Amino acid sequence: MKLTLTEYISIKLHKTDLMLTSFIKSKLDPFNLAPEQNLIMMLLWEKDGLTQNQLVESLNKDKTNIARMASNLENKGFIKRVNCDEDRRAVRLYLTKAGKELGEKVIPIAEEFNDIICHGISKEELVVMEKVLSKMNSNVQNLM
Repeated sequence: MKLTLTEYISIKLHKTDLMLTSFIKSKLDPFNLAPEQNLIMMLLWEKDGLTQNQLVESLNKDKTNIARMASNLENKGFIKRVNCDEDRRAVRLYLTKAGKELGEKVIPIAEEFNDIICHGISKEELVVMEKVLSKMNSNVQNLM
């Protein structure tokens, strides 16, 4: 074995992802919101009325996963799903009053989370990180 377990970049990325997810999960628990559901809500707080297919593309998740999360968010009263008039197969997601109010509480938490994890990291380092992650994603995508 050329590399030790701690030398694999995939292990380092996985550990960081687990730590970040665990931290944000603890912050979102009081709001009955899972980290993956929060990703959908963040997109809707940015632009209400997105289709499930737009969420699939934005989050790089499969349709079934997005549909299940949307159903859960609807059951919690945060969103309403509406069939599109133009295409009956397409479903748009709209924030409910409760969903909009949730955003007023959760968006500041997400911004604070971003500030915490970026503390001590320069803008230049963040640009380099984004480039490196983009190259890694491209490398994997080229294999698929």
